[in-house]
Amino acid sequence: MPVRAVQQFQLRTVMGTEKKAAETMQLMKAAGYNGIELNGFMIKKMPMIVRVLTRMAGMPMGKSGNLDWKKLIAQSGLEVVSIHEDLGSILRVPEEIIEETKTFHTKYIVITGMHQFDYSDKNAVLELTEKLNKAGKLLKEGGVSLLYHNHNCEFRKVEPGKTAYDLILERTDPEYVNFEFDSYWPTEAGVDALEMMERLGERMKLYHINDRGTRVKGKTESILKSDSMELGYGNMNLKAMVETAKKYGVEAVILESHKNWIEKSPVKSFQVSAEFMNKYV
Repeated sequence: MPVRAVQQFQLRTVMGTEKKAAETMQLMKAAGYNGIELNGFMIKKMPMIVRVLTRMAGMPMGKSGNLDWKKLIAQSGLEVVSIHEDLGSILRVPEEIIEETKTFHTKYIVITGMHQFDYSDKNAVLELTEKLNKAGKLLKEGGVSLLYHNHNCEFRKVEPGKTAYDLILERTDPEYVNFEFDSYWPTEAGVDALEMMERLGERMKLYHINDRGTRVKGKTESILKSDSMELGYGNMNLKAMVETAKKYGVEAVILESHKNWIEKSPVKSFQVSAEFMNKYV
């Protein structure tokens, strides 16, 4: 049975103090979640550039980097399923990243799409795959596994019929690099996420789940803008995706809705999504 987890980034506005963080994690437990996915930049002092870019994207940050996360996690009873880190830090100070995983008793480090990176540049993507293999090898020497987490940028074409994600999948060594698949973003990019999960197979170690739809009341125009939704309230075939993830042995299914929360509350949002998680995961 996969761990049911929530990504820390969803919780960023309700973890500004140790008291609020502890209360939020207890609400997670009460809702049926038994895991959390951490972000390195949220459990340490946040670089100014990260704070600025996050705010520019319309997603305010809390002050969770000031908290004692080792103590908070120990008290929460939640399992840390992985930690998101950046590729540069892994290549520069792998020993610090490895030590971080030991602190939180996890085995997965996850990196996400590169900032200001041209995923339509085939040579740049090939260079990225080489760095991923190198980073994965460095981590493996310390008993840690590297996973790559997608957004929608990886589904740009590097040549007719081939996306950057295709290239990453083909050119990374499964011994050193595997995947945390997020089905929301390929769906947003017009890609068949279920088919992609089948292609990943057992290289898909963790699964990020979210739904996609609209939250509009009353009369509307003929074209609506889709956004993140609570599980089961959008139009994605999440039941089939969860079954596929379980078929290939994913170790955790991780909820992350972005900012379009019901009642503008990340807590209410994960409580509503818990009904689906508890029933199908």
